[in-house]
Amino acid sequence: MEKAFGAIPPIVTPFKEDGSLDEGNLGKLVEFLCDHIHGLFVCGSYGSGPLMNVEERKRVAEIVAKHRKDRTQFIVHVGTTNVRDSVELAKHAEGVGAHKVAAVGPYYYHHNRDSLRCFYERIVQAVTIPVYMYYNPKLSGYTIEADFLDELAQLGISGIKDSSFDMMFHADCIRKVRKDDFDVVVGTEAMFLSASTLGTRAFIPGMGNAWPEICAELYEAVAENRMEEAREIQRRVNRVRDIMYLAKSTVVAVYAMLDLRGICTVYPREPFVPLPDDEKAILRAELEKAGLL
Repeated sequence: MEKAFGAIPPIVTPFKEDGSLDEGNLGKLVEFLCDHIHGLFVCGSYGSGPLMNVEERKRVAEIVAKHRKDRTQFIVHVGTTNVRDSVELAKHAEGVGAHKVAAVGPYYYHHNRDSLRCFYERIVQAVTIPVYMYYNPKLSGYTIEADFLDELAQLGISGIKDSSFDMMFHADCIRKVRKDDFDVVVGTEAMFLSASTLGTRAFIPGMGNAWPEICAELYEAVAENRMEEAREIQRRVNRVRDIMYLAKSTVVAVYAMLDLRGICTVYPREPFVPLPDDEKAILRAELEKAGLL
């Protein structure tokens, strides 16, 4: 299995003001991002996957498939609250050309290991492309240990998108999972430099929707072992994250940044509320101060 590599933004899903899918701007955003980055992670947290129904998520995957460049890695998030919808989404993703699928564990209910084994095994059995666990304990409501991840790897899970923000857990995933080609991807731009020293080759940068060039520069500096430059870029990346956190939601911040940068004017889906003009002005001022506008 070819492991993921590079900056792979969790592409936001553009919506119109009435909440419907903005297919035109989605295609435009895909084409913009593909000029700068190494892959796309579709329908994840930033992509509002949990806010869409199954048919909408399929349509997003189809549009991304149509507009992406051939060299762009294409990963579709298929996690839902239940096995049937996740399996349906996984099969569809494979059918439209996804290279990999990822699934956050079923959320809302408190699931035990037996339930999680069932969930991931069903997805693995349904497709022939690699299946990754999307580990986000803050949103799923439960944690796992590396020994359980090793069990899932023996069932066929090919990798993990680790959004735990826990470097010890990240290191344990690399060290304790016995599957030789098991892939460990870090689910944030904030920790890529640190994770790369452990062997991680790919990261999922939310800020990469609006500032993909910086994320690509970080990856290239690390890949070419230009460590002093990489440290400086990582500091710059984390400065942008500080600005994103001025908004009440980093997801909402990304929509505002896309508008401020002139890439596209789109809306988040309710119950997310667009950033008010006064808060957007603060965001603009900080971005200008950072030399980004």
